[in-house]
Amino acid sequence: MAYRNKLIQLQKDISSSYKKTILPNGIRVLSEEIPFVKSVSIGVWIDTGSKNEHPENNGISHFIEHMVFKGTKHKSIKTIAQSLESVGGYMNAFTTKEHTCFYARVLDEYAEKAVDVLSDLVQYPEFREKEMVKEKSVVMEEIKTAEDDPDDQVHEYFEKHLFGQHSLGLPVIGTSKNVSSFTQKQLKEYAAKWYVPHKIVVAAAGNISHTAVVNLVEKYFHSKRRTDDISFKEKISLPKKYFHEYLKPIQQAHICTGTLAFSVNSRYRYPALVMNTLLGDGMSSRLFQQIRERHGLAYSTYSYLSLMKDSGLFGLYIGTDKEHVQQSLDLAYNELRKLQTKLISKSELQRTKAQLKGNMLLSLESTSNRMMRLGSGELYFGNCTPLDTIAKNIDQVTPDDIQHVAKVLFGKEQFTTVILSPQNSN
Repeated sequence: MAYRNKLIQLQKDISSSYKKTILPNGIRVLSEEIPFVKSVSIGVWIDTGSKNEHPENNGISHFIEHMVFKGTKHKSIKTIAQSLESVGGYMNAFTTKEHTCFYARVLDEYAEKAVDVLSDLVQYPEFREKEMVKEKSVVMEEIKTAEDDPDDQVHEYFEKHLFGQHSLGLPVIGTSKNVSSFTQKQLKEYAAKWYVPHKIVVAAAGNISHTAVVNLVEKYFHSKRRTDDISFKEKISLPKKYFHEYLKPIQQAHICTGTLAFSVNSRYRYPALVMNTLLGDGMSSRLFQQIRERHGLAYSTYSYLSLMKDSGLFGLYIGTDKEHVQQSLDLAYNELRKLQTKLISKSELQRTKAQLKGNMLLSLESTSNRMMRLGSGELYFGNCTPLDTIAKNIDQVTPDDIQHVAKVLFGKEQFTTVILSPQNSN
């Protein structure tokens, strides 16, 4: 009851403060006013990522994310670096398979400064060749760092084999070969195609009114050109059973196994989220309890869902001694079979739902997370889904729904399995 009352009150607060405006040029502006905080989180979202790339230019979205910080038409590298840190704020960016986001968090009195800098990064990057040479070296070091981390590498290999020739199988960071070959012309052409008003969402959460956010976007985003939508959609082939082992100079075996899952708009979204939570999210999950607590075979084991616009994936990770690989996989697959063959208890289902909803509420204590919710929600759904709607959808999941999703997902004949194994016994 306490949770429900808190959720209802939080939903009323958000519903009354969430607002959306579409400017004449197509930029979407979203905001959530939170008057009891002193900060503002602002994100400029671009509806492009590695999914919009090809093998020949793979990594260009991520490289552009780096390069915009290396000087714009109006600001030097040092000016950009100092602009928000000098007033106690911070700024960063990230690239995913489907989106790029440039974001900042500042005290509310410096919101205009944040919009000024972020808008400059997105609209007026110079891509100076001298800076490109240095940043190529930086990104290639980032690639090496990822290659030295088997936790990261096993997931990259897993996605590559799961998605096959589809662009979702390309690494977001790209390859050293591609990064070293990027030209100023390529970057400018890619940015001109995708960094356009129709593909931009500006989201803000914190102590700022919607009118103020709209006014700032109108002031600092100067393009008046309304652009046409750009479609980029490839057909994803159904996966076939795949197993591959890579020998690496490491001490522990890293296992990633899974299959294609649902899109973010699938009717199976909420049953899948509940199922994944009880299976592999946290210390109370079935995988953790079986593989780590009961058998002591792994320090880290979990499952995860990645729900994207047109597809998704389910993955299961285990880090274990190479002598325990098969036993660990057998235990994991046994848990998947249980979900297919035996209905979960009402008590476990209620506990899992409470965990999922509690995590959602806790995340909303951060203005940055609220901004992320606004931006990603707009790009995926065209709106901000009310919290009570999310909670109702979670509450409506039944044991039969969980079993049905498990039967749809967990056919081992379609599982892709990748193992990074120690290359010698010493």
